[in-house]
Amino acid sequence: MPQRPHSQTPEKPRPASRAGDPNRYQDMKFAYVMSRFPKISETFVLYEILALMEKGIRVEVFPLIRERQPVAHEGVKQVMPHVHYLPMFSAAILLAHIYFLFRKPLTYLGLLLEMMIGSIRSPKYFTKSVALFPKIVRFAYEMKQLGIGHIHAHFATHPAFAGYVIHKLTGIPYSFTAHGSDIHKHLHRYGLARKVAAADFVRTISDYNKAFIVEHCGGRFEEKIEMIHCGIDKQVFASPPHHPRETHPFTIICVASYEKVKGHAYLIEACRKLKAQGVDFRCHLVGDGPLREAVGQEIRDAGLGDNFIIHGPLKREQVAELLQQSDVKVLPSFQTETGEREGIPVALMEAMAVELPVVSSLVSGIPELVEQDAAGILVAQQDAEGLFQALLRLQRDPELRRRMGKAGREKVFREFDLKENAAELLELLVLSASKSGSH
Repeated sequence: MPQRPHSQTPEKPRPASRAGDPNRYQDMKFAYVMSRFPKISETFVLYEILALMEKGIRVEVFPLIRERQPVAHEGVKQVMPHVHYLPMFSAAILLAHIYFLFRKPLTYLGLLLEMMIGSIRSPKYFTKSVALFPKIVRFAYEMKQLGIGHIHAHFATHPAFAGYVIHKLTGIPYSFTAHGSDIHKHLHRYGLARKVAAADFVRTISDYNKAFIVEHCGGRFEEKIEMIHCGIDKQVFASPPHHPRETHPFTIICVASYEKVKGHAYLIEACRKLKAQGVDFRCHLVGDGPLREAVGQEIRDAGLGDNFIIHGPLKREQVAELLQQSDVKVLPSFQTETGEREGIPVALMEAMAVELPVVSSLVSGIPELVEQDAAGILVAQQDAEGLFQALLRLQRDPELRRRMGKAGREKVFREFDLKENAAELLELLVLSASKSGSH
């Protein structure tokens, strides 16, 4: 297990620009690969793409699966003209396979074998890999025709494998961003070192993740792993926040997918303890996911039906409005038995940006964002009692909430600026494309 960096590590100096004249961007085309698009919980991918587009970069988007959600963020409309969706199979896909089978038979067959061996340990992972491989090969053909200069994948699982396959078939350089469970979950670690070795660079969103990958790769590849945070758009959060600090009831908000790793069960138990103490509170849950109904049942079983409001997925503007009406943000994430854990949740950054104190867990990269007793309170994983005590402390001390909120906003604005971090990533993308001569 990698050592967790101290949360007060000095800010990393930003490198001098390697991108050269901004006019060079006009000739460059980059491809983004992700599992699903548009996915409402992955705002960090959407807004990173938009930040690159603002620089004049042409970004083509290749989702492995077309996501169909009832709610989408406004920025999706701007990206959609550049999104390439494919069916599971078509004549065009078949032609792409024939093309590479004849042009690069050993490479093509080797990748097919590698895909099957690499996913055989999980029937679900194997089925998904077999289903996606045909369209990945078609993506390779389309990217070659489009003159893509660099491929960047979000998540080290199937998207990074797609980048790896396309790179092997076309020679286009690729990179990927490693977030959290995509590298930590035991099943997802197989083949990680091979993907890192073939990548031009790997971007991690935390020092914790960088240390984890280096350790997993036996100390190799540290020089090609770049830590660049995700971030928030400071312009969106520029207006001074206004919270009902002295109003009742005490208002808690948790913005998180309904998945085991998010720890909703521990928040519910902490809230049960709050109610037993006679605290008047409301807790807003925002998100979607496979455990949504189960979480609702847990709330009812705990006798907290009147204390919780379950919203489902919401647009960023609606989430921002709820944050403004809240007193504290809670995210009780933990490491599951399969190794699944957080990266650095953007949901915490957004709460801190509007001066909400946060209560979260001592796990993964979260301490790099939330400084203990400065911007919030961090408790041990799976510790409902610790969550309860932290919430009770903040409920009883509005001045502490105010101080932590101000410290959190300053931290996020200083170190987690979306556009600054996207510009740093852009420098790496441009450098890679320039070295390869593929733009």
